[in-house]
Amino acid sequence: MQKKVLILGFKGNLGQQLVKVFEKNYEVVACDREELDITKKKLVDKKIKNLKPDIIINAVAYNAVDKCEDDKKEYKLAKKINGEAPGALAQATLKNNAILIHYSSDYVFDGENENGYREGDNPNPINKYGETKLMGERAIMNLSEKGLKYYIIRTSKLFGPEGKSKGAKPSFFDIMLKLGEKPPYAKASDGKKDGIDVVDEEVSCFTYTPDIAKETKELIENNNPFGIYHVVNSGQCTWYEAAKELFEIADIGVKVSPVTSEKFPRPAKRPKYSVLLNTKLKPPRKWQDALKEYLSNK
Repeated sequence: MQKKVLILGFKGNLGQQLVKVFEKNYEVVACDREELDITKKKLVDKKIKNLKPDIIINAVAYNAVDKCEDDKKEYKLAKKINGEAPGALAQATLKNNAILIHYSSDYVFDGENENGYREGDNPNPINKYGETKLMGERAIMNLSEKGLKYYIIRTSKLFGPEGKSKGAKPSFFDIMLKLGEKPPYAKASDGKKDGIDVVDEEVSCFTYTPDIAKETKELIENNNPFGIYHVVNSGQCTWYEAAKELFEIADIGVKVSPVTSEKFPRPAKRPKYSVLLNTKLKPPRKWQDALKEYLSNK
């Protein structure tokens, strides 16, 4: 008998890949906001009680980092989705003796450690988005003493096939590709192209959604101990280094110039160095190799 997996947020960038990976060997029930609003605790309890899933995967997230920094309404929403809802899911998971998988972020760290961050390092977020992600982690971990079976997977800079949900954001690479194709960066009358300024700061790791979906499945099937895991593709870089690699692989002749973050001021502070170290699992392939595959499928 196949195990039943409930995937929440299946129309998002990661959710779609999770469905593809799990539907081969599992009975998948996929829900998005239209089918289940995870901020409604009573609805969550009822849905999980009726479905009786063996595994619950929460791919729902509020990720408008800058919006929730200054806007009280947006911050309240971020706390509901990222902070409170995971706790309600954890309670429902525990009641039904299931396994919960939840995704968190490198932004729970302050970015001051240039050696990178291990799973057991102390979080210290420097923006409100990071605070809400840490709230969610703690809400889940608080139930571990009562027997909750959970995996918290921290990741960063997701990219991959675009999601179908209204809230699905284009990845950094998608944005760069569009900038490289459209004016003022397209070829001018003299055949030359203007350059793109990209921040040469904020060192971290990229993560290809098909790869993290596979890692999620393997995490369960290999019976890894419950707890926190870091899953990112191998290699680290700045935004500038990533953009430069992208245009080289795609063979798009756009000049990319490194600039400091001061040129593009944003409401939320970003960690300067938030590399997640894969100390418990074998790291997935290099992000450059994943990017090549992504571009070949576009």
